[in-house]
Amino acid sequence: MLQARYKKKLDDLLAICHKNLRTVNDELIQRAFEYSLEAHKHDLRSSGEPYFLHPYEVAMVVAKEIALDDISVASALLHDSVEDTETTIKDIRDEFGDTIADIVDGATKISNIFQSHEITKAENYRKLLLSMVNDIRVMIVKFADRLHNMRTLEFLPAEKQQRIAKETLDIYAPFAHRFGLAKIKWELEDLAFKHLHRSEYDTIAHSLNSKRREREHYVRKFIIPIERRLRESEFKFEVEGRAKHLFSIYNKMVKRNKPFDEIYDMFAVRIILDTEDANDCFGVYGIVSEIYKPISERFKNYISLPKKNGYQSLHTTVVGPEGKMVEVQIRTKKMHEVAERGVAAHWYYKENGSSLSLDRELENWINWIREMFEQKTDDVSAGELIESFKLNLYQDEIYVFTPKGDLKILPKGATVIDFAYDIHSGIGNHTIGAKVNGRIVPLNTILRSGDQIEIITSKKQTPNPDWEKFTVSHRAKTHIRKFVKEEQRKLVEEGKEIWEKKIKKAKLHINDDDLTKFLHTKRFDNLSAFYLAVKNEIVDPEYIIAELSNTTKSGETSPAKESESVTNLFDKFVETARGITGGISLFGSQDNFLHNYARCCNPIPGDEIVGYVTTGEGIKIHRKSCKNIQNMLAYGEDRIVRVSWPETENTDFIAGIKISGTDRIGLLNEITNAISNYNNTSIRSVSINTKDSFFDGHFIINVKNTQHLNNILERLRKIKSVNKVERFDE
Repeated sequence: MLQARYKKKLDDLLAICHKNLRTVNDELIQRAFEYSLEAHKHDLRSSGEPYFLHPYEVAMVVAKEIALDDISVASALLHDSVEDTETTIKDIRDEFGDTIADIVDGATKISNIFQSHEITKAENYRKLLLSMVNDIRVMIVKFADRLHNMRTLEFLPAEKQQRIAKETLDIYAPFAHRFGLAKIKWELEDLAFKHLHRSEYDTIAHSLNSKRREREHYVRKFIIPIERRLRESEFKFEVEGRAKHLFSIYNKMVKRNKPFDEIYDMFAVRIILDTEDANDCFGVYGIVSEIYKPISERFKNYISLPKKNGYQSLHTTVVGPEGKMVEVQIRTKKMHEVAERGVAAHWYYKENGSSLSLDRELENWINWIREMFEQKTDDVSAGELIESFKLNLYQDEIYVFTPKGDLKILPKGATVIDFAYDIHSGIGNHTIGAKVNGRIVPLNTILRSGDQIEIITSKKQTPNPDWEKFTVSHRAKTHIRKFVKEEQRKLVEEGKEIWEKKIKKAKLHINDDDLTKFLHTKRFDNLSAFYLAVKNEIVDPEYIIAELSNTTKSGETSPAKESESVTNLFDKFVETARGITGGISLFGSQDNFLHNYARCCNPIPGDEIVGYVTTGEGIKIHRKSCKNIQNMLAYGEDRIVRVSWPETENTDFIAGIKISGTDRIGLLNEITNAISNYNNTSIRSVSINTKDSFFDGHFIINVKNTQHLNNILERLRKIKSVNKVERFDE
């Protein structure tokens, strides 16, 4: 028999379940209650209370504030049994069946997954999130668990409070937002804000409380004329006014750089209509707009264009009495239920009443998450995966259209490339241009709600690695990375073939392990990096063969050769200029001869150059200062020949620029303009890295000669915040 204290708690839980859930299996709830109570009978919380009170309160949150189903309530009661007691998942499965066992297992595994220092493999993270979307109730239990933990956070050490609060703000609150659980999201944000910024929290809370009566009086004054007109129009409705949440007000203060007293839109009025007709919301909007002047640019129609989590409502901001701005939300009762309870409001029973399913809107969003994590991105680090997911959790959305008028919902900041990949990966991969509202635009054009986009494709076009820099959607970034990595894999294979032919011809025998050890002395991380360098002509395999042969004969490698790094030589170049109109002058003669240009130093007209006689590939042209040439000179000069540039030349050559300085808004735009506006200089590729407030970048450009390059270097040195500019040699 249960103690009287616990008997009352069970009765309270069952009463809440019967009030909020469509059907309740009393026997299931009671068994889960008693099982959890027995499992935790010797455990205490940090507060000193019996540990069982935690799973009980989590179950109450699920039953009262989310109100999904009795399976979720039972799972909430059991969610900590496996992690904190001797109970196993098999025990749960034997006692309660597969469904509850799988939910408890998923909730147990996901407990600490958001602590970045514990994430060791991106694949583990992906699998856990996929288990979450296989049964949405895993996250329902975790939301309730986190909410109760946040409500009792003061009993933990300060350091742990900070970590859990930050994790809540970074992950759980945005997750709740995406699940449409507005009330839980707001409370999680405010509780996290309270522990992360206590003084700011207390200041705002005190200011709101001190003006509570004044605010309530104003809201009542604002509402009275609206209520009168709605009754005259025979609407059935509820009107409520509320202060905005503390974290929301804090964000406004930070974003606008204003004190509390200068933030005027701190409260909102909500009109909830008892109607099935969504068009009534627009009629009410008309009435509100007649009474108070609306601010047109702050009107949002989420009824015609719902958010990805199913949220629907009309939002408008009007100028109320005393010139104060007031946000008004207008929605039906059904829309309000979805707005407050999100995912839970979307569930419905199938005809046989034995199981639950999801409606189409929520199913689409679940598929969106599943697609994110089913992408095969083995080379993506756990950190990159998490950041990508976090980015997508809280992004605002824009609504754009195909030429046929089909709606596409994209993250705010999305570009033409994001749109193309959202249609299909094949469209994205072959995008060569786009029209936005009938006008040709660059591929990095940021889209806005209402835009109509037509993608122009070409079978010859392939993704450019630079595209990733101006995409924001996970789908686009994943497909671009996938293509680039596949292309790199092909280059590695081709480089390997070149190397194997060379060593076969040289009759050199070396296994992969010995070659890898040798290449480490040349600072190659692995064989793939070496094969890629061979393919891109960053290193001449004949140099490596010569050193390997010398090593084999002498049994050791000279210190001078060990210190030579072949991987630091211009490894950003993937293409090079080939062939010069009129040719290269050999010993002063203008006769044509087979030649090409070394990628290790990328000579351009104006450089002092020499030729190196290769086997079967003609003469390779190097800059005289090239380190590979210096290395070859150590073996003798019998293969070095004198060459020079012709007197006149119109062919563009590739050059690299290395630039660094202090990062600021608009800097990249100034740099690219300084380059491209000088003699229509073409930029081949850009690579920018930022850390804290500093940046460094590499630009690959086409130039006519060294004078052309030097003039661009001078232009770049004059840009504010740029500290260092030089030719990118190594």
